[in-house]
Amino acid sequence: MAFDHEEAPVLDALTEYHAAKELGFTPPGHKQARGADPRAVAVLGEAVYAGDVLASGGLDSRLTGGRVLERAEALMADAVHAEHTFFSTCGSSLSVKAAMLAVTRPHRRLLVGRDAHKSVIAGLILSGVCPVWVEPQWDAERHLAHPPSADAYERAFAEHPEADGALVTSPTPYGAAADLRAIADVCHRRGKPLIVDEAWGAHLPFHDDLPSWAMDAGADVCVTSVHKMGSGLEQGSVFHLQGDLVDPAELASRADLLGTTSPSVLLYAGMDAWRRQMVQHGEELMGRALGLARRVREEIESIDGIHVNDADDFCGPGLAADFDPLPSVMDIGALGTTGYRAGDWIREHHHIDLHLFDHRRISAQFTHADDTETADRLLTALNDLVRHADSLRDAPRVDVPSPEELRMDQAALPRDAYFDDHTDVPVEQAAGRIAAEMITPYPPGIPAVLPGERLTEPVLRYLVTGVRAGMNLPDAADPGLKTVRVVAEHGTGN
Repeated sequence: MAFDHEEAPVLDALTEYHAAKELGFTPPGHKQARGADPRAVAVLGEAVYAGDVLASGGLDSRLTGGRVLERAEALMADAVHAEHTFFSTCGSSLSVKAAMLAVTRPHRRLLVGRDAHKSVIAGLILSGVCPVWVEPQWDAERHLAHPPSADAYERAFAEHPEADGALVTSPTPYGAAADLRAIADVCHRRGKPLIVDEAWGAHLPFHDDLPSWAMDAGADVCVTSVHKMGSGLEQGSVFHLQGDLVDPAELASRADLLGTTSPSVLLYAGMDAWRRQMVQHGEELMGRALGLARRVREEIESIDGIHVNDADDFCGPGLAADFDPLPSVMDIGALGTTGYRAGDWIREHHHIDLHLFDHRRISAQFTHADDTETADRLLTALNDLVRHADSLRDAPRVDVPSPEELRMDQAALPRDAYFDDHTDVPVEQAAGRIAAEMITPYPPGIPAVLPGERLTEPVLRYLVTGVRAGMNLPDAADPGLKTVRVVAEHGTGN
């Protein structure tokens, strides 16, 4: 089938909708901004309301005779070398759950990298799937996890040959990428599908100097957040499928089960437009972004007290297989402060919001939208940060465990522990108890504690000292971590 990437079916249909002066006696109730609060219109603009129409029985006919979404998804699949593509307006948090449930089912096993995002853990909780944890490759010097190796998945399958498939996160929010071809080979030799949570990789298909794209590397299902590294609106996500190990109708059904019945045409339009933009101009745009990031990295490296991590830091034996240079991950340990405090200072004094913060790093995520002006503003802020480092050096210390201490025993299934009877205990009394909640430093959103894990003193100390230093734990019942939610004594595993 020949595809015309000059088309943008969703945008074209919106143009036709407005030209026909369609009048809907349907949701949304603001009816093309006529009923919207003028104060909201003044901030959001009339275009937002004009694009907010009903997807079926509005943008398209009641029986979707115009095939608007179907055509947009087919164009997206062609753009990234997939066989099937599905749009989601509920973010990759939903897409990855749909992918998991298309590959496995309740009470079955799935190999999952332990560096998975909290959305994956939520999928385990909702589904009752039993995770087989695959250990990341730990950089003990930098206290940082990189994606698990193919050998780690090989060992996990050898121990659990009944597992239905595997899931890996690549690239990580820090830009570290897995050897996807090797992991896919491990899965396919057993006839098992590979899911790649590539939420941070929407840009990867569009330039050869970036890590391999999951579909090109042989993955079966890939989940991508268009809003993270693309030009989509927040919550815009796509998931792609190829091969015959996962039934496309099954994947579509799982997405329908979990997704909204009121999808946002605005989000569809953002994804559709981004696909056209990248097919037509992606190599040029990404090449410019890579050149800008390279220049900024060199200039950051010349700033005393800041080291910008590069492939030499993150890649090699026992580390990541590849590296995306667009996340500019900066180690500021030499400044004697934490990433939390540095990030807050930069926001307060320079009105710049950074991407990641941890006990020793900050990160600035570059995309095709950046230019010399945004880069220079960041460099000005970083130089000013160094000049004011003395005032930031009394930051509380975070007690980061060793890789071995970070791993806790999975004493109960995540679903069982989460829904079991629970109680809140003082954090000083939580060691040895089974967690009944996720506790996730955010960003980047990788849980330090999962429901069903038996809590240990080193992990609790890490979180308590982290909160004192500025760590954000938005999903904990008590974000201040004075108490921890645990399974009641008579509950699972006790």
